[in-house]
Amino acid sequence: MSDWDAVVVGAGHNGLVAASYLARAGARVVVLERRPVVGGAAVTEETWPGFHLSTYSYVAGLLRPTIVDELGLRAHGYRTILYDPQYCMPFPDGRMLKLWVDTDRSVREIARFSERDARAYPKYVAYWERVLDLIDPVLLAAPAPLSELFQLFSSPEAETLVRDLFLRSARDLLDDWFESEELKAALAPNAVIGTMCGPDTPGTAYVLAHHSIGVLDGHRQVWGFSVGGMGGISRALASAARGYGAEVRTGVGVRRILVAGGRAVGVETDSGDTIRARVVASNADAQHTFLGLTPPDALPSEFRRAVERIRSRGAALKLNAALSRLPEFPSDPGAPADVHRSTVDLAPSLDYLERAYRDAREGRFSSHPFVELLFQSSLDPSVAPPGKHTMTAFVQYAPGQPNGSDWDSYRDRAAETVLDTVAEYAPDVRRAVEHWQVKTPVDLERELGLTGGSIFHGDITPDQILSFRPVPGWARYRTPVPGLYLCGSAAHPGGGVTGAPGHNAAQAILEDWRSDGSPPSGAGG
Repeated sequence: MSDWDAVVVGAGHNGLVAASYLARAGARVVVLERRPVVGGAAVTEETWPGFHLSTYSYVAGLLRPTIVDELGLRAHGYRTILYDPQYCMPFPDGRMLKLWVDTDRSVREIARFSERDARAYPKYVAYWERVLDLIDPVLLAAPAPLSELFQLFSSPEAETLVRDLFLRSARDLLDDWFESEELKAALAPNAVIGTMCGPDTPGTAYVLAHHSIGVLDGHRQVWGFSVGGMGGISRALASAARGYGAEVRTGVGVRRILVAGGRAVGVETDSGDTIRARVVASNADAQHTFLGLTPPDALPSEFRRAVERIRSRGAALKLNAALSRLPEFPSDPGAPADVHRSTVDLAPSLDYLERAYRDAREGRFSSHPFVELLFQSSLDPSVAPPGKHTMTAFVQYAPGQPNGSDWDSYRDRAAETVLDTVAEYAPDVRRAVEHWQVKTPVDLERELGLTGGSIFHGDITPDQILSFRPVPGWARYRTPVPGLYLCGSAAHPGGGVTGAPGHNAAQAILEDWRSDGSPPSGAGG
């Protein structure tokens, strides 16, 4: 008899979501996490005394409201802050464009740059609302084959939407809507975040859609902070899982998935212990799960080859900093100012973004990278000592071998380049920085097990989404090994702190138990 109904490999947010749903259905569930804290990339760490930083992922909004409600996460401490303005984009000429939650207020801002674009912007927002109406139902369900999905888009308007999302670049899409280079620059970063693509790359319009699904406080297409940092989300999920009866163990890594009689039957831990279970749900990425943990002879050779071809290209690094005070932006005077309560994107044109990408393609860490800044402490004082502040900088693009070196050797030079870039818009930033750390793609692979340092468990471009994720033919959370499921971001709908892959994988497991007449051991007990 198995020790458990389910063993979940990895206590990242998706693993915790899967465990919660399974335990809620009566299953005996154990979650194993190699690191000493739960959350995977969604963690808060006291990097320096009193400074609590979201070390890896850094903004909230993608976690599906259905999951928040069904798992009762608010009762477990889940709290968020919707910040406003949503975006501040400073420009070298001293101007700044601010985009607000309120569309009318954004329209007034945009009019300073282009009256025509100010008239177009509400229609652009409405366009994405229609897209989200189509995307939302797909997020918490297994993906239909792409051929079936496309059959739903038969009208000329729908065909145009398919073309826009799956075939076009972000530049092409934005050029159709707007004339102002400043507005296009403010909207483009979401099309390349976490992806080794530039705004000219076909398919980046879909990446833009993927980053438009945020929902907070009843608003759509928005971002915010998790109170106390991103670890607040993971702690709430772990508390919910335990509340439903799951056991969550930290400091327990998994060495391999056990397969007997062609079926997954449990795992072996790094310490050599065997934990047997009716099913194994892996929150690790597809390459680590199938090429690192699963016995090679348990998988068809063509499946392994397909997994090997998944593109998992780390594009980003993080610079986290402790500040003695907020740096001043001459384009938005004062501290705190709007710029400190917002996402601040430093990429003043599409060409700037494209150059940074092409530098990385040629093996260079750009001298002018794209930098996305946030100062969570300005709205959430709990993350810094009194009177002090935090700064996180998400930076692209990070080539595999920067400037002919390696990331362990190049780390300090990269930090200097990032701070030089920030100083062009906030000249006193260096005087405000007390401490800093850099997390490179190598760190993401080494510390979190993210193959290639890919924050999304593989690119989220059109050829690696929906029924193509993780590989064609295996997009419904099940795998060629019966009893082995994929519950992390390598599965549909992909990366970001959505919880959707964990939710969907749990539903697949429960469906399989119902179909073979073997309910969870504790169901009805």
